[in-house]
Amino acid sequence: MLDRKSAPQHAEIRDFQLPTPEIIPLSNGAQLVLFGDVKQEILKLEVVFKAGKWFEPRPGVSHFTAQMLERGTSSRSSYQIAEAFDQFGCSIEINAGFDFTSLSLYTLSRNISRVLPLFCELISTPSFPELELTLMKNVFRQNLKINNKKNSYLAGKAIRKNIFSSLHPYGNSIEELDVDNLTREDLVLFFNTHFSLHQIYITGSLPGSARQAILHDLGHLKAGYPAMDKIEFPTNRKSFSQIIEMPDSVQSSLRLGKRTINRAHADYPTFVLLNHILGGYFGSRLMKNIREEKGLTYGIHSSINALKNDALFIISTDVNKENQKLAISEIKAEIIKLQENLVGLNELEITKNHLLGSIQLETANPFSIAEKIKTIRLNQLKPDFYSTLYNNIMSSNSEMIQHVAKSYLDVESLFEASVG
Repeated sequence: MLDRKSAPQHAEIRDFQLPTPEIIPLSNGAQLVLFGDVKQEILKLEVVFKAGKWFEPRPGVSHFTAQMLERGTSSRSSYQIAEAFDQFGCSIEINAGFDFTSLSLYTLSRNISRVLPLFCELISTPSFPELELTLMKNVFRQNLKINNKKNSYLAGKAIRKNIFSSLHPYGNSIEELDVDNLTREDLVLFFNTHFSLHQIYITGSLPGSARQAILHDLGHLKAGYPAMDKIEFPTNRKSFSQIIEMPDSVQSSLRLGKRTINRAHADYPTFVLLNHILGGYFGSRLMKNIREEKGLTYGIHSSINALKNDALFIISTDVNKENQKLAISEIKAEIIKLQENLVGLNELEITKNHLLGSIQLETANPFSIAEKIKTIRLNQLKPDFYSTLYNNIMSSNSEMIQHVAKSYLDVESLFEASVG
């Protein structure tokens, strides 16, 4: 009989290991990373290209090139493509990010051989129909007009631009003029230059015949590595504050941020823990102060956005207009406390347990495990990156946290943007 009066015994996990995927070299030089230990019949095939914003000649090219892949090929229209995938219950997911562009196919394992040829067609012979591009541009303009009335959208756009500059791929945004000037020829040129297979990931069990079909079909696609990673873009060096007035708004969206250390830095694990203490979860200091004690907001959080070529630390919240200065003052006060005072052992233990538990939950299924392996490979990290991250967070102490707070969170170096 179950003992419902006593809590389960606490077990502390002292190590964190990711399973090792199967690496399969293809005939074109690309590598296929396979996670085959999946009990469900679902399969995810993801192809990654070095074709993110980092590589585009001007804003919008990467996004529209990626989104147009499923809008027509040399042999099928967008309707025929959608109909063919729908027939087998498949779905396509396109993600044009800052550094990489990926195209993912979700399907039942038994159907992969039937839909694979069409998937390969999308990434090898897209036709970029002029009519489809016009329709997509019209939809984007309408969405942009809606978003440009949202304080949170404008604040996020402003803080990135201020930190990195409007000439930096991490700082610029697609504006209406960029959309107007975009041509089909721009997309074709970008596709031909940058859409060579970089990495391939498959999560799901493969029947024997399907495995051979994948190796054959993907192995005949163009693969390569555009040599543009070393390009340097201008960034803003001196911090400043920007206020964008929105007369009809009751609330203001606040963003504070700065460039910071990336995943490969030795202090990164402790900085992740510091971020969690400051504003990384519901029990964080910013939530307790700004939300619970002062009642200035419904929510506030801080985050580290680690990208391939840089990293961004951001604090985000929404407050009433009259509380802008008070909220910013209290945010900075919490940072200064972390620089001047050691974190108490009880708070440190609670935050560590929450953070380490979150990392463990992020590997609860094969698809999330594949995402972590992909992060390691795409960012050229050491294979034991997550194990080292986990162990170093566990061994971080209050003195280390204080050192990191002093080193990377100088309040005078924070950029500020408020919209409202």
